[in-house]
Amino acid sequence: MRLKTFLILLCGILFAGAAAAQAVRSPAAPPPLDPENTLLLDLSNGGRVTIQLRPDAAPRHVERIKTLARRGFYNGLIFHRVIEGFMAQGGDPKGDGTGGSDLPDLQAEFNGLPHVRGALSAARTEKPNSANSQFFIMLAPKLSLDGQYTVFGRVVGGMNFVDTIERGEPPANPTRILQASIAADNRPPPPAGAARSGPAAAPPATLPGSRAAGPAMPPPPQIRVPDPPAPPRKKN
Repeated sequence: MRLKTFLILLCGILFAGAAAAQAVRSPAAPPPLDPENTLLLDLSNGGRVTIQLRPDAAPRHVERIKTLARRGFYNGLIFHRVIEGFMAQGGDPKGDGTGGSDLPDLQAEFNGLPHVRGALSAARTEKPNSANSQFFIMLAPKLSLDGQYTVFGRVVGGMNFVDTIERGEPPANPTRILQASIAADNRPPPPAGAARSGPAAAPPATLPGSRAAGPAMPPPPQIRVPDPPAPPRKKN
C-alpha cells in the first residue's frame, strides 16, 4: 500500500515538473515564421529589419503594433533615444519620448521571453499598464528587465542595421523608420532615393487627438537592486 502511495506521489511530482518546465519553455520556443506576424522596418540607414512578432506571448501588444504599422503611423518616426550597449527606442510621434497613439494604453503582458539582443519590447512610463506605441530593440542582453517590460518579438534579420542606428539621447542626426509594414501585405521597400538623414517630419498618419504630453516615457531604466540593510549595531 505504501509502495502504491509512493508511486502515485512520484508520478505526480514528475508530471508537475514536466508541466512547469513546459510552461517556462513554451514562450521561449519561437513558432515558425508567419508573414502575418512579421514586422518589417525599412530604416533611413538603408536597411530592412525583419522582426518576428509573438502573439502567443503578448497578443495585445502584437495586435497594436500591427494596427499602427498598417495605418502608416510609424512611417517617418525617429529612434529618439539610443544608448550604446543597451537599446534603441522609437515609435513616438512627438520624437521626444512623451507621445503615443490615439489608442488606449495597453495592459502589461509580462511573459517568459527574455530581454536578449534583438528582443522587441514595449516602452512605458513608471506605470506597468502604460505602453502605447513606443517600443525598443535590445542592442545587448539585459535580463534584469524581464518581468518589468513586455517582450513581444525579436529581430530575425537585419540586426546589422539595428546596430548602426544613430546613438544619442536624442541623436544629432537620428535614424528614421521610412516604412513599417507587415510582411503579409507585401509592401516593397521605399525607393533608393528616399531621404536617409535629418530629423523626421511629423508623419502624415499621426492622428488628431493623440495623447497629450505627459511624464517623459523613458526607455527601460537601469534596474538598481536596493542596498542590503546595514547590520544592527552591537550594544556596548
